[in-house]
Amino acid sequence: MTIETRTDPSTAPSTDGRRLRGDRSRRAVLDLAVQDASVRGLEALTLGSLAARLPVNKSGIAGLFGGKEGLQLAAVEHARGMFVDAVVDPAREAAPGLSRLWSLVRRWSDYSRRRVFAGGCFFRTVEVEFDTQDGSVRDAVVAAHRDWTSYLRRHAELAVGAGELAADTDVDQLAFEITAMLNAANDGSLLLGDDGVYARALAAVRGALEARGADPAALAAD
Repeated sequence: MTIETRTDPSTAPSTDGRRLRGDRSRRAVLDLAVQDASVRGLEALTLGSLAARLPVNKSGIAGLFGGKEGLQLAAVEHARGMFVDAVVDPAREAAPGLSRLWSLVRRWSDYSRRRVFAGGCFFRTVEVEFDTQDGSVRDAVVAAHRDWTSYLRRHAELAVGAGELAADTDVDQLAFEITAMLNAANDGSLLLGDDGVYARALAAVRGALEARGADPAALAAD
């Protein structure tokens, strides 16, 4: 799945009753798994702990995902879909370029603040968890991170091309700064219980954009 499009097999139309039941079970497992993983990490997921809270037994979950690694990979993909729904799709109402970039920042802040995932940003949790590991789950986490930063970079480039940001803007640096500020807000809100970190992060991103030539009027709140 890219950040532009996604396909959720649990919502795909089907006339097969057994397939529909399997899709519902898969969705229920993943809805719970991503919430748990956002708090305790993907490694803490177990088929047994999920089965204990769902009308799906342990062997049924194994049949759906083929084991723990399959469950972890499916959880990352499911979380990506939820992220697109919460952040990327709403931001598409804004025009490409600076307006879209600023909308993505504000939507991300809102996504973390209102706890779409119980543990704050799902991807922040699993990035820290898997940053020194190897394997297919780490690869999926890396792909999600690169997808997001590339999307930020793309709209920064469009803003430069439209003259909304200075021609000498280093879009990689800008994407890095935006990501760092948003992650800091997410972490601070969780660790310190301080909701004010989101306003500070938005102010910091706004300052970074204005320093690169953005019109302050274009960075007003909704």
